[in-house]
Amino acid sequence: MITILGPTASGKTSLATALAARIGDAEIISADSRQVYRGMDIGTGKDLDDYKVGGMNIPYHLIDIAEPGTKYNLYEYQKDFHTVYEDIRKRGKLPILCGGTGLYIEAVLKGYRLSAVPQNSTLRKDLEGLSLEALTEMLKDLKAKTGSKMHNKTDVDSCQRAIRAIEIETYNLEHPISLREMPAVDALVIGVNINRDLRRDKITHRLKQRLETGMVEEVKGLLDRGIPAEDLIYYGLEYKYVTEYVIGKTAYDEMFRSLETAIHQFAKRQMTWFRGMERRGFTIHWIDAVLPMETKIEQILALWQ
Repeated sequence: MITILGPTASGKTSLATALAARIGDAEIISADSRQVYRGMDIGTGKDLDDYKVGGMNIPYHLIDIAEPGTKYNLYEYQKDFHTVYEDIRKRGKLPILCGGTGLYIEAVLKGYRLSAVPQNSTLRKDLEGLSLEALTEMLKDLKAKTGSKMHNKTDVDSCQRAIRAIEIETYNLEHPISLREMPAVDALVIGVNINRDLRRDKITHRLKQRLETGMVEEVKGLLDRGIPAEDLIYYGLEYKYVTEYVIGKTAYDEMFRSLETAIHQFAKRQMTWFRGMERRGFTIHWIDAVLPMETKIEQILALWQ
């Protein structure tokens, strides 16, 4: 398998699809934790037009497979990935894993998955009404007991996320389980390296473009379908900040500034994760994002061969 990873706005999807078109017998497996949701298109940057290259439709998987408002997780991703991966291989095609969710990518390549953690309604009622600060401190204490690191700030983006994280850590404390090994996936890992200033410029430009082309309307439509605001806020980034604007919690300019900052911070965290993967033994072949597409493809094919 070939894996193409990179931070948001690095152009990894267009590179993956162009590579798939060049190879001919290749299909894309998405590694994006939010593109799994139907109807959440603009905010997650699905850009499905990228999957049409030179008149060829590039097959893609693990996009639009879950209902908005649900909580798709790593455990489900692992199961779904292996189903798709085995099917692609059986048909004699080359899987190309592409995305920016480092946890999903690392879990797949390393070969592990977590057991599903059920909801704990009693615990949720006990935690209801606590402040985000109090929940964060509780989560830190639990993670110290389970030996888990407090590395994922999205765990405490909202009270709902913090409660779910506490639920998981409480379950792990009460039901000590080791990671269940799965076959590691052999992959050539390509990283798309984009200059920090260029990345920031592209993020700001893309955010303006998305807001001008219907992101607010998309969120309003999801709310009109009956999806609770707190469920959209749970997804973070665009859906958190735009929802808060739509329900009147923030003004437009404040929403834009806060969201822009949050996306910049998110991209930085993505790069921190990828660098951490290298420290944990992964070899990532970094390719400059500004190179011509053909040059990038030639570099990947040379490494693949």
